[in-house]
Amino acid sequence: MPEALLALHSSAADLGVGLRWLDGSAPDVLHTAAAGRDLSNHLLTSIEEVFPARQWPQLVRLAVATGPGGFTSTRLTVVLARTLAQQLQLPLQGVSSQALAARRLALTEPTWLVQELPRRGLVAGLYAPHPSEAGEVEERLAPRLYADAEALRAVAPAPQLPAEDDVRADVAALLAVATRAHRQQRPAPWQEVLPIYPTSPVALR
Repeated sequence: MPEALLALHSSAADLGVGLRWLDGSAPDVLHTAAAGRDLSNHLLTSIEEVFPARQWPQLVRLAVATGPGGFTSTRLTVVLARTLAQQLQLPLQGVSSQALAARRLALTEPTWLVQELPRRGLVAGLYAPHPSEAGEVEERLAPRLYADAEALRAVAPAPQLPAEDDVRADVAALLAVATRAHRQQRPAPWQEVLPIYPTSPVALR
């Protein structure tokens, strides 16, 4: 039976599901859908539209965007990916949504990717071209909350760019990351994959 990779992304407003057959017998499937607050009602349905449950035993690796993004949507998809990886005994590749955005930007130097949280500050990660793998990025500092742009410059004086979402492109990037990891037989324990949410979902007074 041909082997497959499945990628999930719900850190943005839309849900993204990607499927790749490793034998190249069919083109990649990149499915996006507006999910919003109804994600819990549509997540499994959207996955099964792309890859029916009867075929899940053909999976050899999963990949999931870990955020930062919506607290509930990211958590739901990461939990589902962890559950599938545990039950199917598969590696699970967790990749931050900012790292996926950094791949699209073709960075030439260390750069902050920044998301503004009104009245809370900036969520930012520091990314650079990978020193030994062309087209890949290196996460120098994982996304976390900073007070403002000056706080970023104090940590590392580097350019700052907005971390904009492109779910379709980022699901394709997740498939690429998972394919490279599979071919290199990199371990990816599901237990280590957790959602990134740099602030409490409850506003503190």
